[in-house]
Formats: sequence, structure tokens, C-alpha cells
Amino acid sequence: MAEYLTADNFKEKVTEAKGTVLVDFFATWCGPCKMIAPAVEQLSADFGGRAAVYKLDVDEAQEIAQAYRVMSIPTLIFFKDGKESERIVGAVSQMELKEAMERNL
Repeated sequence: MAEYLTADNFKEKVTEAKGTVLVDFFATWCGPCKMIAPAVEQLSADFGGRAAVYKLDVDEAQEIAQAYRVMSIPTLIFFKDGKESERIVGAVSQMELKEAMERNL
């Protein structure tokens, strides 16, 4: 299951992390976010051990969402060794997410 990030642990878990990290910027009230949530959870299960998958509630960590210029949600940002490597905005299919994860490993 994807772990939830906070402003307190974002730096440690994402920008200081080695390897591939996916952060799902979402909000609890966001319909498209709810639509892709199962796909994000599946990525967490499928790529466990090879990549970290986290969720960040933009309402609870607005400063991080602003720092990464997250203008609409869901926004999924892939990081490699702490640097942004790819960004997906909007609800996409499970297959598109899986292909993006494979590109970023």
C-alpha cells in the first residue's frame, strides 16, 4: 500500500532518496484522484522493492504542491535520485502508469 507523505518527511523520502520514487499529488475531494487510486496502489504492489510509491494530500501539504508547481490534480511526479524525471497530469490508465514507471526505473 502506498505510504502517505507529509511536509515533515517529504525531503527524506523523496528528494534525498536514491532510486525511483513516484509521488501521487491528490486531494480527498478529487474525483479523478479517486479513479486512479487503485492503479497507484497496484503500482505500489507491482514495483515494491524496485521503486517507492507515495501519496501526498495537497490540502495538507500546500507548500510542497506549490514548490513543485502542481496546478491540477491528480499529478503524478516520478523522481530519480531526488530529481523530477517525469510528470503525468490527470487521470490515466493503469497501463500508462505502468509504462511510465518502467521508463523511470
